[in-house]
Amino acid sequence: MRGAKSAKLVTGAIVVALAATACGGNDGNTGSAKGAVDPKGVYSYQSSEPQNPLQPANAMEVGGGRIIKNLFRGLLDYDPATGKLRNQMAEKIETTDAQHYKVTLKKGWTFHDGTPVTAASFVDSWNWSATTKNNQINSNWFSDIVGYTDVHPEKGNGKTEKMSGLKVVSDTEFTIDLVQPVSYFQYKLGYTAFSPLPKAFFGDPKKYGQAPIGNGPYKFVSWEHNKAVTLTAYDGYKGDDKPKNGGIVFKNYTQAEAAYKELTSDTLDVLDQVDPTDLPKYKADLGDRAVDQAMGGITSIAFAMYNKDWQGVNKAQVRKGLSMAIDRDTITKTVLQGSRQPADSWVAPGVAGYKSGACGEACKFDATKAKDLIKAGGGVPGNKVTILYNADGGHKEWVDAVCNSIRQSTGVECSGEPKADFKTARDIIDGHKVKSIMRSAWQQDYPLNANFLRDIYGTGASANDSLYSSPEFDKLAKEADKATSVDKTTELYQEAEAVLAKDMPSIPLWYYKTNAGWSNNVQNVTYDSFGDPVFTQVEVKKK
Repeated sequence: MRGAKSAKLVTGAIVVALAATACGGNDGNTGSAKGAVDPKGVYSYQSSEPQNPLQPANAMEVGGGRIIKNLFRGLLDYDPATGKLRNQMAEKIETTDAQHYKVTLKKGWTFHDGTPVTAASFVDSWNWSATTKNNQINSNWFSDIVGYTDVHPEKGNGKTEKMSGLKVVSDTEFTIDLVQPVSYFQYKLGYTAFSPLPKAFFGDPKKYGQAPIGNGPYKFVSWEHNKAVTLTAYDGYKGDDKPKNGGIVFKNYTQAEAAYKELTSDTLDVLDQVDPTDLPKYKADLGDRAVDQAMGGITSIAFAMYNKDWQGVNKAQVRKGLSMAIDRDTITKTVLQGSRQPADSWVAPGVAGYKSGACGEACKFDATKAKDLIKAGGGVPGNKVTILYNADGGHKEWVDAVCNSIRQSTGVECSGEPKADFKTARDIIDGHKVKSIMRSAWQQDYPLNANFLRDIYGTGASANDSLYSSPEFDKLAKEADKATSVDKTTELYQEAEAVLAKDMPSIPLWYYKTNAGWSNNVQNVTYDSFGDPVFTQVEVKKK
């Protein structure tokens, strides 16, 4: 999702991988029924209630994350057409050793309140977001920076609120010192947690979270909780990707089927993802307005490793057995109508460092071996598992299918544990109150295997819902981060992934595809490798 030759860390392998996933399906076909465009027209998009206040480092889920992506622009992002890393607010980012960076900003950018975006806007934002007492869900994204442990120690509050590795040089220049070289650090800088914040934020962060002021292509209008978030195009936006529309309404849906029904009746304009019930017919319904293309995402189910029932060496055998009891091929072909690809690793194809077959035999369906492994590991606790998921995301069908496969293959009782909406499910997961297993989907933040590995399975990582902890995995991840080339980093992370195949803290199920579409009210709709529509490029037809 993430100058001088030494500062350009883009490698050919990554560019090619991203380009392969950034387009496809309908090959950029934006619909044949072209019409006159209303540049001030507003369109609606399928969404969900953000889990947290709208602060850049406080969104890890798509409900809040996609809104923040449109409210803010950081130093870098990715070209949606080619997948190449591109500058946004950065004029240049220079480094000779992948550890010490000098950032020069473009001039003339302003926040939506008219105040200038300066080097301090970035440094102050990152310091605040990293500080323990501010309780930002993505605070550990700043852990590469010198002084992070001073503002965010393992226990208690920090002794300072400023990381020593950040220095403001001038209004348009600042420096970043990392604890060690990180070859892919610029890819991470494309993540929304690294967005700048205006001075107004720091006076009342809580109030700001309900009515954010950004520097991106859209500015905030309103947040009707559990209904919609409305954004309008920002006329003062300085980026190259200026909106071709007048704004976006992020409409909340508690049932994916309802969103699809509104799309086909032209009362919703752009769809996030077609629900399983409508997958068999959506291409016929939408015609050249239907999308079917690869994206950098994976669905897994993760074990609550903090529960004693799932701890111990032998329980890895049980977890592998449950994985082998799942007939991924049949479920993706039937229940999911070919909209997913069975997973064979913890990293999505098209991402730099993806290694086919990294999961080994554990991701291959074998009912007999599954029963043997479960028995060898001492059995499933209570001979029963539940899978927690959000009922508003169209997951019931596949969760039931996974449970049926486990039950029929092994005799272990399995049932879904639905929660009303995404926020409710996430609150339980974040509170570490899951009984046994939880849905654990991941959409790339940046196109590198490190994002699917360290950021989910590293000890203390913000996305480590299982609280899985392996000294061996952490050691290999640290070695990978120290590598001075991106290619070497991805190679070493493949070694770390092999530890997951041994411990099995989660079960990879299948890779995402973008199965979506749009209404007759809009045109020029394309999707990127993150599974997001290119929001600024959507055109609204004149009535």
